[in-house]
Amino acid sequence: MSLFIIALISAIVFLTLLYLFFPEQIVLLARWLMRKRARVVRKSVTVDGRTWPYLEGGDPSKPTLVMVHGFGADKDHWTFYAPWLTKDYRLIAPDLPGFGENDRDGELPFDVGSQAARLKGFLDALGIDRPHLGGNSMGGWIALRFAIDYPNALRTLTLMNNAGILGADESELQKLAADRDYNPLVIANLEDADRLIAFVVRKPTFVPARLKPVIYADALKHRDLLDKIFWTIADEMEAKPLNDELHKVTVPTLIIWGRHDRLIDVSCVAVLEKGIADSRSHIFEHIAHVPMIEDPKATAEVQRAFLASH
Repeated sequence: MSLFIIALISAIVFLTLLYLFFPEQIVLLARWLMRKRARVVRKSVTVDGRTWPYLEGGDPSKPTLVMVHGFGADKDHWTFYAPWLTKDYRLIAPDLPGFGENDRDGELPFDVGSQAARLKGFLDALGIDRPHLGGNSMGGWIALRFAIDYPNALRTLTLMNNAGILGADESELQKLAADRDYNPLVIANLEDADRLIAFVVRKPTFVPARLKPVIYADALKHRDLLDKIFWTIADEMEAKPLNDELHKVTVPTLIIWGRHDRLIDVSCVAVLEKGIADSRSHIFEHIAHVPMIEDPKATAEVQRAFLASH
């Protein structure tokens, strides 16, 4: 038996044992490999007494691109996307307060304006001046609020299926959230996780049963806080959408959307285009709510072309 076959069998046995008895190590290994492939490392900075963990990659001398995650997500959602950006940009992806490894203080205000102000403090703490800024879903809403509140503090804006806007058509999420007894973006148990993933992406990825308790442990542990944050921003969305403030965005803006988004309807694209003077859009026909995960390479190509022109 060749050394290669022996090594292969040993690796299979090792990974099988890890999967069966130490699934948390499999998840940690996968996260490490994703970060390695993306050429990013975990760092942290203290902002107003609060530790902000973030991922950073790329050449510090290159233009800085800051990407903000959505509701229920964290900084590592950008590791799918980062490999196509860290060659030409210094990429920064933080965990927002209330998510990931950041502060889970339930007494914090989680309205979008407060999160945008905290993001400004984070960028100031890192000495980042006028970066390219982008975000997905809730993160896109925060980035949009940032562009309105701090018009001279960024170079460009990229919005990916962003919340904060009312389109001509109501989304499935809006209809479901009308029943205040049900939060469609918070899972109740491990079985519910499959329903949530199918709701967010067009083609769900299979998650092995042994890994589910590890992958979704954070969402279940912080379920009450996530529920509180969701209804905070849902109420804000209903009372104060940004439709009438879009004219205040003065930086070049890229709008990216997935045609099959069930959370935030694609009709929002027309509203954003009309409201933001210097904007362009790209709608993917095969994607739902998270373009940077569902087709990271194609999404990055669209954003890279936009950033290169500015």
